[in-house]
Amino acid sequence: MAGHGGAPVGDDLPIADNEFSSGKTAVRIASVAALGGLLFGYDSAVINGAVDSIQEDFGIGNAELGFAVASALLGAAAGAMTAGRIADRIGRIAVMKIAAVLFLISAFGTGFAPEVWAVVVFRIVGGVGVGVASVIAPAYIAETSPPSIRGRLGSLQQLAIVSGIFLSFVVNWLLQWAAGGPNEPLWFGVDAWRWMFLAMAVPAVVYGALAFTIPESPRYLVASHRIPEARRVLSTLLGGKNLEITIHRIQDTLEREDKPSWRDLRKPTGGLYGIVWVGLGLSIFQQFVGINVIFYYSNVLWQAVGFSADESAIYTVITSVINVLTTLIAIALIDKIGRKPLLLIGSTGMAITLITMAVIFANATIGPDGNPSLPGASGVIALIAANLFVVAFGMSWGPVVWVLLGEMFPNRIRAAALGLAAAGQWAANWLITVTFPGLRDHLGLAYGFYGLCAVLSGLFVWRWVMETKGVSLEDMHADIMTQDLPTAAKEG
Repeated sequence: MAGHGGAPVGDDLPIADNEFSSGKTAVRIASVAALGGLLFGYDSAVINGAVDSIQEDFGIGNAELGFAVASALLGAAAGAMTAGRIADRIGRIAVMKIAAVLFLISAFGTGFAPEVWAVVVFRIVGGVGVGVASVIAPAYIAETSPPSIRGRLGSLQQLAIVSGIFLSFVVNWLLQWAAGGPNEPLWFGVDAWRWMFLAMAVPAVVYGALAFTIPESPRYLVASHRIPEARRVLSTLLGGKNLEITIHRIQDTLEREDKPSWRDLRKPTGGLYGIVWVGLGLSIFQQFVGINVIFYYSNVLWQAVGFSADESAIYTVITSVINVLTTLIAIALIDKIGRKPLLLIGSTGMAITLITMAVIFANATIGPDGNPSLPGASGVIALIAANLFVVAFGMSWGPVVWVLLGEMFPNRIRAAALGLAAAGQWAANWLITVTFPGLRDHLGLAYGFYGLCAVLSGLFVWRWVMETKGVSLEDMHADIMTQDLPTAAKEG
């Protein structure tokens, strides 16, 4: 710990940090903040179980259906862009409560939607909640965690996201099974697919209620000149030692006379700070490797190997379980071997598995139904490669990108920069999601593109991403804000 980033040993708070990490306060408040990730994952994946029913009930074509499915991603991009600015004005906790309300409105609005336009509107509302949660949770966790365990606590966000995806798959399957089909009536004569959305109200209420039980971010309190409150929160988090040193260091990195704005992301000499470009790059590569194709369209892969639709649905749940388990690997390793090595290992694994899938699908035979057919060993290899791809992503780019986005930006620009990066991530997610159906007849080309992006992601990390393991948020400030990107990256 001592001496990271050139800071004096006394400033790095080794005693308080050890006291903090031995208690349960850090885990409790990070877990509550990460609940937003659970709703984020649930809301993103719940539409899968209802797609066919929405199309049947409202009599819409593929284009309208595609827009209804992707509308939440547009809302997420908008929510991410605005969340940081709002959080800088009214606080991190208030924004969590707003996100909970948005999830609740979306649950009831979509569940009782009379027409497809209502589905789109309330999916956008839920998407805004997703975007807000995707920004506020990593920022808050980074700002309330000590350097030595910040990576593990930040990884709880991704664990919550993949748990939310898994939960939505399970809830959808149970409701569908209980009703005898997604478009069959269940309780009170309401169709099962509508209950899939209504069920999201429960975690939304829990998240909103628990947001009242955790303290405001001390860095936000210092920025708002509420020093006594910040001192009280830091005392709860760190114990009584080195409080004034910590507050002064936070004040130094937040020193300003004007209000936070988007202009803070620009260097005095013009253009965005290099670290902002790195955040955008990490976000875009996380989506361009095609992870959401595996989750949104995995049935195509399973059916290509000869599984039925029901069997494919079960294997999709198994894939989501693998994603949860591999996230636990990242939580165990991230504060030991660091962020950068995990990303490089993940990029290598993703590149190998994606290129393998590209070669296999490029040589697949297309059946009379238009779906690829993978008989014999090629099908088994494709399935193994797909699951190993999920393992490589789940232990690296899935959780590590969220950890880095929460901690890599200096205090002064964290909320705005994280919002911009998250918005870029949602825009990239939308682009990959809407373009894949057109590539279903050219899966070799699709997986080849994702494989190329995996290779480029490794080169990007090796060249430009700094290691942040064990470095306090305040120590990152001077290096990043005063130096150009390549120099800062080399120091990493």
